[in-house]
Amino acid sequence: MFNQITERFESIFRNVRGLGKITDKNINDTVREVRRALLDADVNFKVAKAFVKTVQEKAQGTKVLKSIKPGQQFVKIIRDEMVTLLGSDIEGLDLKRKPAVILLAGLQGAGKTTTAGKLAYRLKKNGKSVLMVAADIYRPAAIQQLISVGEQAGVPVYEEGSDDPIAICKRGIEEARFLKNDVVILDTAGRLHVDGEMMVEIQAIFDEVKPDETLYIADGMTGQDAVNSARAFHEALPLSGVILTKMDGDARGGAALSIREVTGKPIKFIGTSEKLDGLDVFDPKRIADRILGFGDVVSIVEKAQDIFDEDQAKDFQRKLVKNTFDLDDFKLQLQQMKKMGSMGDLLGMMPGMNSKALKQLNMDDRQVGWTEAIINSMTPGERQQPERINGSRRLRISKGSGRPVQEINALLNQFSQMKKMMKKMGKMKNKGLPGMGSFGRFN
Repeated sequence: MFNQITERFESIFRNVRGLGKITDKNINDTVREVRRALLDADVNFKVAKAFVKTVQEKAQGTKVLKSIKPGQQFVKIIRDEMVTLLGSDIEGLDLKRKPAVILLAGLQGAGKTTTAGKLAYRLKKNGKSVLMVAADIYRPAAIQQLISVGEQAGVPVYEEGSDDPIAICKRGIEEARFLKNDVVILDTAGRLHVDGEMMVEIQAIFDEVKPDETLYIADGMTGQDAVNSARAFHEALPLSGVILTKMDGDARGGAALSIREVTGKPIKFIGTSEKLDGLDVFDPKRIADRILGFGDVVSIVEKAQDIFDEDQAKDFQRKLVKNTFDLDDFKLQLQQMKKMGSMGDLLGMMPGMNSKALKQLNMDDRQVGWTEAIINSMTPGERQQPERINGSRRLRISKGSGRPVQEINALLNQFSQMKKMMKKMGKMKNKGLPGMGSFGRFN
């Protein structure tokens, strides 16, 4: 996510941090590079222009300030303006009414139906009872897709087939009221903003049901097209927010950086994977840090809290202290990390893990699967005592896993180094050194 623009900002900041003082020349040089980075990322031209103008004016004001590290001051100005551009604060959903009605609208192919399931799944996890309404009667198999997504999410779907969408939405809400659901999500048909008849229909649905939230589903990978479409929909409907989909495939970030400024409406969620749990709250501060290459440790911890079992974490902690961590434990950790998302994305959230370092690590998700295959080809005894694996055993493991002997050697060497590190950390914990008390726990 955001790889392209992050790489550009990392390069800009390397030059800025070394500045001994802020001058007109280095201000102008830096904002010129920032403007290019934003435009190359498909950020709206007017948004990019206003952003660099504000940065330039604030940087001019810092010239008279005495500071030990003026370059860092400049970086902070850019970061603060990026947060402001993205919205400053998290914007939640208005769910006070019961049932609260959420109307999803957007272009064809933007991912509304999948997003409806993700949103329903998220709300259900937060203790809300949800009903989804299948109001897309035009796209073949749209209703069946929503039913399938609903089954995966454990959320019921109200559908009537190919009846009038307005009547379906109205009766769906009545059903939710009868069932005493907390939230009802209306999955409407995708439409082109130039399609007058379809736009009239979505306006009629809005007028009839008076939703608490009207969310525009925008395909983040389409950049400025998503921004222009959102603006057109906002002119037809009073949108309350935006959900950006397919952000795991967006290397540029133009839609994320432009859409609030252009529409005046907040981004409330972003789609980060195809999985049901791949919908994250849009936090402007965290997203700004990720775009600028500062990492996002909080998101990593939150993902870990959802995935890692507390008993397993305590068991891992005991093994750490006793230095009995083996390859079965290592495989379990890999499997749990896979549930957290792409390895590249996870590493990209680590502070200081710049794009150059990521390329050197070459952390392909396939490599995780290959590593599992290697461990699975070992006997239980070999996993517990890897030092027993001699040349003939390595050859057998290679044939069983379909991976070259060099990879088996590399895995065993890496695991040996990890064991040494774990042993040191265990000793530190036994000595009661600060910072080790909560290792392996997620509070």
